[in-house]
Amino acid sequence: MEQFAHISVSETAQKLQDNQARLVDIRDEHSFAESHIPGAWHLTNGTLQTFMNDCDFETPVIVCCYHGISSQQAAQFLIHQGFEQVYSMDGGFAAWRLAFPTELATGSE
Repeated sequence: MEQFAHISVSETAQKLQDNQARLVDIRDEHSFAESHIPGAWHLTNGTLQTFMNDCDFETPVIVCCYHGISSQQAAQFLIHQGFEQVYSMDGGFAAWRLAFPTELATGSE
């Protein structure tokens, strides 16, 4: 895969339920702390290196932002870093929140 792919919130939920992907949330710290998708990794400039060190590059990565726009650029960036399968979640956190539960953060995972 040389380019990221798009994925719906329902497909994301299925992949997460089946442990077939890692989810990263690129929203700002306050928004992530306020609420996020269970199991999401808060990916920031400060946590990027840790994520890359800890993650298997063969494991699919799904990128979530506010509305599915910024995640596209971040997903392409991860492709360029060597991740083999990267998805941008269409509709972002706003679409997820309408369909599925979220959780309050107790700190970055």
